[in-house]
Amino acid sequence: MPDATQDPLLHIDETARSSGVPAAVEYHRVYAGDRRRIPRGLLAVVLLLAGLVGFAQLFLFVASLVETHLLGGEGSAPLQQAAGTLSLALLIPYSMLLQRWLYGLSARSLHSVVGRFRYGLLARSLLVHGPLLLVAVSVSSLLEAGEQVAWTTADLVAYFVIGMLLTPLAAAGEEYGIRGLMFRVVGGWTRGARSGAVLGVVVTTVLFSLLHGSLDPYILTSYLVLFGSMAVITWRTGGLEVAVALHTVYNVTGLVLATTLHTDVSGALSSRAETAGSITYLVPSAALVVITTVIWWTTRSAGPARTPSSQLC
Repeated sequence: MPDATQDPLLHIDETARSSGVPAAVEYHRVYAGDRRRIPRGLLAVVLLLAGLVGFAQLFLFVASLVETHLLGGEGSAPLQQAAGTLSLALLIPYSMLLQRWLYGLSARSLHSVVGRFRYGLLARSLLVHGPLLLVAVSVSSLLEAGEQVAWTTADLVAYFVIGMLLTPLAAAGEEYGIRGLMFRVVGGWTRGARSGAVLGVVVTTVLFSLLHGSLDPYILTSYLVLFGSMAVITWRTGGLEVAVALHTVYNVTGLVLATTLHTDVSGALSSRAETAGSITYLVPSAALVVITTVIWWTTRSAGPARTPSSQLC
């Protein structure tokens, strides 16, 4: 993958100059200061988690009203799926709002260390790392394919549209909330950048993995690897673009293949705590370890990307 650490040096523009972040700091240290501001950080985490739960309940309530008054009380799995994905997508502006309110930084600084979303880096990540992850998730889905259930044509089309349009936004919402806002909050609680990165990676990974509600060793390990990889990649590349790209490939591939194989998607989500995993769940995890290692290797000489220095700005 091209060295993402060059972006802050090659593209110093007005956006970077006006992003309001401290000069020459790593992505996760933007909230760090002379004081660790732990109470403010805890408030940010609590409000983020409250939004995560609250938005989900709100959108599911709206979906139930639509089912009751427009669909005659018939349950709609695609409608429930759309409600869940939209609630996660809402974390993008919500996380930016919390950052602005609690830390006084512009919304766009949450994208990356250069204060903007690096679309070129996103595209390169999809081209370079996307195929390996797509194949790994596909192999895992095929090996895990169990009993098929009946699908209507309308549901298949609806899930395809949701997968293509809404699932990428949901994946991005998780990244902006957890690897963006929360990673920055926890990463600013230590005295040093390296210890902040370690604490931020560990706390965000463990907490968000447990929030997914499964203690099965294979499933939990797959979550730990997925979210840990996204946090490390965010740290090393200095932004959320690569994590958004990989998380999108991971989720979209899984959803589209689930409908292709006629898997009981809604049933799997509702019974996630009781689902028994197997070693095949770790096939995508192996691919993520390889991708994360490659990204770490390509950034080894310059280290994690930093915000532009005051001299450069």
